[in-house]
Amino acid sequence: MRALPRRTVSLAASALAAALLTTGCSEIQQVSEGVDRAQQCIQAAGIVTDTMAKVTGLLNDPAGMEKALNDGAAKLGDVADKAANTSLKEAADGVAGSLEAINVQNANDAVDAAQKVAADGVKWAEQLTNAC
Repeated sequence: MRALPRRTVSLAASALAAALLTTGCSEIQQVSEGVDRAQQCIQAAGIVTDTMAKVTGLLNDPAGMEKALNDGAAKLGDVADKAANTSLKEAADGVAGSLEAINVQNANDAVDAAQKVAADGVKWAEQLTNAC
């Protein structure tokens, strides 16, 4: 049996190292994307619960409640814009649209809005977590 030339062995070793690095980088990227997705999911659900808490505390401040609803919608819109996951993007956009659709002009609107957010908030959080 004849020995392989050194150059052939070096090239084979280099090709094997490159293949291992490429495979490893791909796996690392998949893990990184999974972590990003999980963080976005947690962030989106947190925005909903935070908005619910703010709205509950602003029953006597219609302007503050309107601002809290719009801020929550804007934050969810940001999550949707950054989401690589289509399901999460659609869910975040949908919940953001629901929050934006709530208009608070006076004390009666504030009571109605608080009731709607309390009733729908859990559903919204479930939509976001199910999208993940």
